[in-house]
Amino acid sequence: MQSEVVIPRSLSQAAEQLARAMGISLNEFYTAAISTYVTAHQRNSITELLNQIYSTEPSALEPELIKLQLTSVGDEAW
Repeated sequence: MQSEVVIPRSLSQAAEQLARAMGISLNEFYTAAISTYVTAHQRNSITELLNQIYSTEPSALEPELIKLQLTSVGDEAW
């Protein structure tokens, strides 16, 4: 599938220069850039979903777990 997009000239020129410096085609450059952008937003969506799920879960530790953690630290100064 091929798409046409309009990109401001200054941004297009900067992309061309960077693609040349990286030794890749402009098509490869735009594909990598869009892929990176999409992946970042997908991660954000996953994080938001997990935050929604875990916001309904109690986050308090069991008293026994707190004692075990304190015991494992010992007398170390923080």
